[in-house]
Amino acid sequence: MNGSLLSLNGNLYAFWKFSRPHTIIGTTLSVWGLYAIAIALTGSSIAPENLFYASLTWLACLCGNIYIVGLNQLEDIEIDRINKPHLPIASGEFTINRGRAIVAITGVSAIAIALLQGPWLFATVGISIALGTAYSLPPIRLKRFPFWASFCIYTVRGIIVNLGLFLHHHWLLTHPENLTGEVFDIPLAVWALTLFILIFTFAIAIFKDIPDIEGDKQYNITTFTIRLGAPAVFNLARWTITVAYFAILLGGFFLFISVNPIFLIASHLFALGLLWWRTQKVDLKERSQIASCYQFIWKLFFLEYLIFPAACWF
Repeated sequence: MNGSLLSLNGNLYAFWKFSRPHTIIGTTLSVWGLYAIAIALTGSSIAPENLFYASLTWLACLCGNIYIVGLNQLEDIEIDRINKPHLPIASGEFTINRGRAIVAITGVSAIAIALLQGPWLFATVGISIALGTAYSLPPIRLKRFPFWASFCIYTVRGIIVNLGLFLHHHWLLTHPENLTGEVFDIPLAVWALTLFILIFTFAIAIFKDIPDIEGDKQYNITTFTIRLGAPAVFNLARWTITVAYFAILLGGFFLFISVNPIFLIASHLFALGLLWWRTQKVDLKERSQIASCYQFIWKLFFLEYLIFPAACWF
């Protein structure tokens, strides 16, 4: 009995690593953050039925997330043995067949659930999965090219997720009987959030390759880090995020109708201070420090999906 329980716990932990926890957390916060924004901006109620449909949206997006990161691991086994040896396929915790089964099940589930939920979620999940597939799968394998690799990441996280999920939540909250997917006016606040996340995600897209330079070099994966060097990319990412914060600080003066400008500006000034405090301490010769800083940047990304909905509610 104890052996079976340990085996189950081990498999669950391996599945958690396979799912790439930081992306799962990011997807979760984006789904529920945009749901909260839609509730605030439409004046809808948090009814049990609305929560049920929002939960199905979350499930579809989680499945799509696992499909995308899982497919990438299936195609990058040798690279991951150098760059990310803790991942379950690279380490041997999962067999290739198990990985393929998880990817197939989650991919089909994501499309099926999204299709049943309506046109906006189907488009959001479908386009995300298409770009995720093109990113990893030969012969296209866009991750080989710095521009297209970054394009896939910031397009999905920055544009498709924010606009698509808001339109989906808005449609379910205000026009559930309309099966045509009527286009609604997107509020200025949502455009501001989308622009911020778009810029921020570009920084994530280029930063993520800094600690992976050895494996990428060995397997001819061209990245901005290989072309420009780690210090240049590190500073570019830091200044890109800084630009995103200044943009939202400026936007706070124009969004006063739909958000609390004092809270928005104060919270982003605090986050910007945290960014510069944390990045001043990074030794770019130490891979562990770079990886730790990368995870910190993801935490700032997570924070945005708490700050912005709160600003809309306040």
